[in-house]
Amino acid sequence: MLVRASVLTGPGGGWTTATLELQEPQAEEIQVRMHYSGMCRSDEHRRHGGSGGRYPLIGGHEGSGVVEAVGPGVRRFAPGDHVILSVLPQCGVCSFCTSGRSRMCDLTAYVPTGQMPDGTWRATLDGEPLGGFCMLGTFAERVVVSQASAIKIPDWFPMEPAALLSCGVPTGWGSAEYVAEVRAGETVVVIGVGGVGINAVQAAAHLGASHVVAVDPVALKRETALKLGATHAVATIEEGADLGRQLSMGTGADAVIVTVGVMTADVSAAALEAVGKGGRLVLTATADDVSDVNLQVQAQRITNYNVTVRGALLGGCNSHYDIPRLARLYDEGHLKLDELITRRYTLDQVGQGYQEVLAGEVVRGVVVHDVA
Repeated sequence: MLVRASVLTGPGGGWTTATLELQEPQAEEIQVRMHYSGMCRSDEHRRHGGSGGRYPLIGGHEGSGVVEAVGPGVRRFAPGDHVILSVLPQCGVCSFCTSGRSRMCDLTAYVPTGQMPDGTWRATLDGEPLGGFCMLGTFAERVVVSQASAIKIPDWFPMEPAALLSCGVPTGWGSAEYVAEVRAGETVVVIGVGGVGINAVQAAAHLGASHVVAVDPVALKRETALKLGATHAVATIEEGADLGRQLSMGTGADAVIVTVGVMTADVSAAALEAVGKGGRLVLTATADDVSDVNLQVQAQRITNYNVTVRGALLGGCNSHYDIPRLARLYDEGHLKLDELITRRYTLDQVGQGYQEVLAGEVVRGVVVHDVA
């Protein structure tokens, strides 16, 4: 089967629309007709080439669609099922899955290359095999993925906001709920309120934080944060740190969540200065190059202020539990998703979309697939 997709042919290159040959699903795999794909910042990291992995690569790791076919041994899905594709696969039987840490499932070893769990690929470009980002590659008309990478949703659930639940929403929400452990009455500073951080803002407000300070140099993102739960919005980390001290009567922020687009040593150092006594510093952001040394901390401050530094993979969420839960929060009006979508693009406009993301013109972009 021939399908169109937006592909990264090599590190440092641009997004190219190409026609791929897609094989049918093999054992424990499903074929999904994509309806919507979220444009997460992590795909842009891969374009820079510093995150390792194999090229060429089909972009996209957020999305929703409908199952068209299933391979042998598939018991979870049937043709016609509506699904969200999870950024991280979950086999359900490895030590991480069975201990409640499925975001670190053994199958994530295949995420950098996009291979299937059997070590092969389902798509080829001019005869060369290629995988999808995070074993997905949602910037394609159709994908073949492991059933471990899909989560069934009700047919009535709207497909466009569903696409955002793959990665950015649980990563941001979970960074506040699970990793920062935000509690009622606390002061929380969220640094970077794009597609991930805006959901940390929503979660902190939902969990009862008295003060939620959104920090972002882009006015659009600050304005969006104020509409979705932030009590204050400022342009710099230094302003956020000052506000955190004022609002906590001098103690400093109880939790500082770093969700900037590109993590740097300067950002981490400034973020630590914003954390108050006994507070938590949550690092959700990543760098364009995995070899970057981008965590710069003053050890004496951590010790004397009893600060805890925590990393947040997928915000500490487990997709099969948290994605349906977040979908329910959306349905009940507690989580805003439609309001996050700033612009919509076609497959041919993925490169343009990421240019606009980098320019600060977009909170969340969505690729709309032609499903006629």
